Amino acid sequence: MTKAKEDLEKRNAVAVEKCLAEHTFPPKLGGWEFFKSIGSPKHVVAPMVDQSELAWRVLSRRYAADLCYTPMFNAKLFAKEVKYRDEHWAGLKDGLGGGGPNDRPLIVQFCANDPDYLLQSALLVAPYCDAVDINLGCPQHIARRGHYGSFLMEDWPLISSLISTLHKHLPIPVTAKIRVFPEAEKTVEYAKMVVAAGAQILVVHGRLREMKGHLTGVADWEKIKLVQEAVGHLVPVIANGNILYHEDVANCIEKTGCAGVMSAEGSLYNPAIFTPGHPESWRLAEEYLTICDELDTKIAYVRGHLFKIFRPSLNVHVDLRSELGLANSREDMWEVTQKLKARLIEDEEKSRQSGESFEGRKDEQGFPVLPHWVAQPYFRQPMPSQEQKKDENQEQENKADAAGSTKRSADESGHRDSEDHTNTAAKSKSSNPHNLSEKERNRVKNKKAKYAATKCQNEKQCNNAFSATCSFHRCRGCCRLYQREIERFDCPPHGIRSMQKEMQNRLPRVDSDEAIGGVALEGMIVGSSAASFVAPVAEAEGQESKEAERCLIL
Repeated sequence: MTKAKEDLEKRNAVAVEKCLAEHTFPPKLGGWEFFKSIGSPKHVVAPMVDQSELAWRVLSRRYAADLCYTPMFNAKLFAKEVKYRDEHWAGLKDGLGGGGPNDRPLIVQFCANDPDYLLQSALLVAPYCDAVDINLGCPQHIARRGHYGSFLMEDWPLISSLISTLHKHLPIPVTAKIRVFPEAEKTVEYAKMVVAAGAQILVVHGRLREMKGHLTGVADWEKIKLVQEAVGHLVPVIANGNILYHEDVANCIEKTGCAGVMSAEGSLYNPAIFTPGHPESWRLAEEYLTICDELDTKIAYVRGHLFKIFRPSLNVHVDLRSELGLANSREDMWEVTQKLKARLIEDEEKSRQSGESFEGRKDEQGFPVLPHWVAQPYFRQPMPSQEQKKDENQEQENKADAAGSTKRSADESGHRDSEDHTNTAAKSKSSNPHNLSEKERNRVKNKKAKYAATKCQNEKQCNNAFSATCSFHRCRGCCRLYQREIERFDCPPHGIRSMQKEMQNRLPRVDSDEAIGGVALEGMIVGSSAASFVAPVAEAEGQESKEAERCLIL
């Protein structure tokens, strides 16, 4: 063992001793014994950044959630920055630890790529939770940039080190949440490695790392089943993915053989997903807001949850969507909720009176059709495949080519009547201000005023605009013509180098001292490498003055 590793082991041992001295822990259990000690949870609320906060966990537990995860925390920031800890774990400094005894069983999740920081963070929360989970499944771009989550999937030695460090030193169990590989065999080997490193519960998300956003797709329960068959006798395996309705819970357990199911997005759109039926969304919103009033939840968290709970309702009552987005206090959100509640109750009553029934109704994909006033899952529209995009682009190109070919044929045969008529009508509209709207007239007026202010000052009525830095307020072409007329080539943006050199060659070359001492400087023009001046020559009385000679000071 190297000296650096020995020092690290000593530091870890000291940190563990301090934690054990300050807190009391029950005997450390593992695998199925640990799972049974926390009630053999079948319904699990997933760790969700900024979304599985304390208030949401309290609401979820009221609707049959057996186990909840905290949002994912960054282990390095959690270990180093007090401000980060206070912001993401309310009450930690006071010994409260999340929601206290009412918020159990609870697993705290960290993302990490450094075993030392991970252990430091885990020891801080160990007295207030039942286990610490390592995030090995986050597919977002920030995880790629930070080198954590699913972007550790190829670095098995690092993953093993992260898990084994906690398994060895932490007084509570360590768990892990993973995603699957494209190959089933590799997924099974990956799961075996994670369990061998010390994970006491394994959550398997049945999607690939690339399956996110509009590419989310369908989770592969078959791969989850293979993992369950490979390691399920050692540790509990929990399935994650495709839990949209309450009926999917039992179906997933039957198909995969897992000990339980985890819900993420399904829970966000319907926090009562683990109970039968579909409660009214406004009831869930009111209950959640009441909890938030008691726990002083961040406004951003509250707004995000309300948007998801009310998503189908806001698609109907769209005017309240912007009102909810502008709400900056819980009072404002209560007000929007009450407005939407009144409308939804009215919608439900009208539907009942009209005899409308949603029982047994299915859409074209076989999913239940539900009224917009109840909580229900959200289906992302899949992005078109690359082949579809190519086909669409090719179709557009073909249409453009066909249109261009038709136009060329019309031009060649001289049939331009319709086009001329269109152009004439367009010109007539633009030339006649009475045919324009007030907005269009103002736009044309402003455009003309701006154009007149920058019009070339050539006497020949040039219609071009002049350059802002032109010495003669002309466009480039007119300026150069004007310079030739007056034989002055000193306009900064429109200088004519060839003429400047020609004029310099015409000037008599004299010594600078002689030029300065022999004549008086009447005016000086600064050039790139020399200055030219005009010296008046005195003539006899009664005679006209001759043109001044130009001298070049070398």
